[in-house]
Amino acid sequence: MRPKGRQETDSLYFNYPYFDAPKGNRRATLNTPAAVAIVGAGPIGMTAALVLAREGIRSVLLDNKSTFNDGSRAICISRSSMYILESVGAVDAFLKKSLGWTTGRTFYRGKQILEFHMPDSAEEKYRPMYNLQQQYIEQFLWDAVAQSPLIDARWQSEVTGVDNTENGAAITVADPHGTYTLEADYVLACDGARSAIRKIRNQSLKGENFEGRYVIADIQMKHDYPTIRRALFAPACRPEGTVLIHKQPDDIWRIDYQLRDDETTEDALQEDTVRHSVDSVLKEIGHTDPWELEWWSVYSANTLALDDYRDGPVFFAGDSAHIVPIFGVRGLNNGLADAANIGWKLGWVLNGKAGNALLDSYTPERRGATLDVFANASKSARFMTPNTHGWRIMRDAALSLALTHPFASELANPRQMTPYVYADSPAVVKCNEDSPRTGAVIADVMINGTFLSDSLASGFTVLCFDQNLGAQLNEACTTECDIKVIIAPYPSDIATIYSANPTTAYLIRPDMHIAGHWSDVNVAAVLTSYRAVTFQERVTS
Repeated sequence: MRPKGRQETDSLYFNYPYFDAPKGNRRATLNTPAAVAIVGAGPIGMTAALVLAREGIRSVLLDNKSTFNDGSRAICISRSSMYILESVGAVDAFLKKSLGWTTGRTFYRGKQILEFHMPDSAEEKYRPMYNLQQQYIEQFLWDAVAQSPLIDARWQSEVTGVDNTENGAAITVADPHGTYTLEADYVLACDGARSAIRKIRNQSLKGENFEGRYVIADIQMKHDYPTIRRALFAPACRPEGTVLIHKQPDDIWRIDYQLRDDETTEDALQEDTVRHSVDSVLKEIGHTDPWELEWWSVYSANTLALDDYRDGPVFFAGDSAHIVPIFGVRGLNNGLADAANIGWKLGWVLNGKAGNALLDSYTPERRGATLDVFANASKSARFMTPNTHGWRIMRDAALSLALTHPFASELANPRQMTPYVYADSPAVVKCNEDSPRTGAVIADVMINGTFLSDSLASGFTVLCFDQNLGAQLNEACTTECDIKVIIAPYPSDIATIYSANPTTAYLIRPDMHIAGHWSDVNVAAVLTSYRAVTFQERVTS
């Protein structure tokens, strides 16, 4: 919602673009079949389109709106997501605009009880977290999309039907100028929490709803507090609730405050009520200077997901597949990982470099990641918004104990998102070694003055630690498959981090997850495993 007298996209800091529906000569090709149709041009849909374009795959990107999503939505981008943005050529704009941060502070009844620091060092390529409004996230992704000749973006284009065909799907699209049918090999439903595609396909989210309600209020103010996440439990302004405060670019601050049980949503959303509530929060943190109200809404925490992220030729990603609590900033980042995962897999299948069965690994990997998120986010949600009287008693007891016993303060740690380990995926080769585990994201360390990630191929990469083994792998991989070989020095810091000996090797997927690794490897094992994880053949070791 916007203050009285301002339009839906009348922002204090962002100029919303306007996009026409396809018209003129463009309409002559609207029926041209597509390899992939993507429904929803938000961060997840645009990222998926860019990943497909990286693989050389054309896509049609459909959205029923005429501009970007409005209001305060996702604002925190994790380190793992920055790697995804880098892989699609969009990261530079994010780095220039966003605010990196590593620290969070938690207060109980006005006293600080916790200061946590996310793992970070000068050896890391990216900070653990970046704050950036979703409007900019979408703008920067759109700038990359608009430059790609492989992405046909169609705004004001509503999908009203998705039917299976012999070779994929037939999609009914309605725009201001008419209705047409678009055939596609595959469809990606990236159309958010209220997914129309989910309804069209008779798919339902299942899970748990939490009772706590929060008002989100974005305000603009000059305030010199650093980019540090603040959580206020039982502050004087909200003695029975919780307040979260995040700094964003352009002097925009996001304030989330919990509603009491006796506060109705309707009353809480009244502009005068929001202004009074925000003013009381600002006085709590010692800010008495002028401020402007940008936007506000209300939300509740949920852990909901589809049973299967695939329905025939349709794949669900982001909020269309799952809805997670905001605590721990997992929603956007989990969705971006969905887009990266299904994007490279569709690309490899459509390019004939992988068998169709590779697509069957999407649900186990990404739904597994969602369930892992649920396990962690639910702990945070129950702490932030206890859903029973018993949980509230335990939470308040822990907070009280933290006032005098530092060990108890760790219970208020929000447990930020970390990439999920695909240990049980059909798209990895099972190994007995545990460090680093198969299915985990690689440790991005320095090799000869540059990051390992800078040397990875867009496809698969083998990391080894012996010149002779590397030469053999390089010759075999060049002639038999599309694998780049990186030879790291031994002994070295990277060899120590990777628990390597001279005959150790790691097979790394396009999404930077480890497909397999061996302490004593030979060329045949690497090639056989590569064919296995791309479903050219199956093997376990």
